[in-house]
Amino acid sequence: MNIYDFDNTIYDGDSSVDFFKYCIGKDKRCLFILPKFALMSFLYFIKIANKEQLKSCFFSFIKYFSDIDKMALNFWKHKKYKLKEFYIKCMNKNDIIVSASPYFLLECVAQKYGIKLIATEMNKKTGKIKGKNCHGNEKVRRLKKENIYECEEFYSDSLSDEPLSKIAKKAYIVKKEKIIPWDEYKKQFK
Repeated sequence: MNIYDFDNTIYDGDSSVDFFKYCIGKDKRCLFILPKFALMSFLYFIKIANKEQLKSCFFSFIKYFSDIDKMALNFWKHKKYKLKEFYIKCMNKNDIIVSASPYFLLECVAQKYGIKLIATEMNKKTGKIKGKNCHGNEKVRRLKKENIYECEEFYSDSLSDEPLSKIAKKAYIVKKEKIIPWDEYKKQFK
């Protein structure tokens, strides 16, 4: 079994940002969240707001859509080309995607390819995060909740996923289509 981060790992870019842009094209009212999001970003920067508050604020734009699952499905019809070639070639039904992106956004991709998904749970009417953002140590905690304590290989674009790298027999950093052994990449920052 292999575990993959999603954004910038098997998807070329940030799916949440791309989804926001897609939604703006469908309803300009999504732009109304930007002033509040700018303020929340500042509060997050000065450590008054937490990551869950910041992300909930960002995703509050979904309140403008009556069927966010349909929006996500239509989004993926336009963005499936952004799934990286390296992953399409090695994809396996035993793979697990563990992502900080919202579950509702990645669910149709995981279903299409028959892959298990663990992601940030969110109220689909308000954008408010349920529980914790699925990031860093939270990713490992969620896997343990599913009785998954190790994996063969782990792939991510970021060293912030170090907790997951520690439960993998082999870990890799993905930069575009290039796969770099975790420890080799990490040496660049010492």
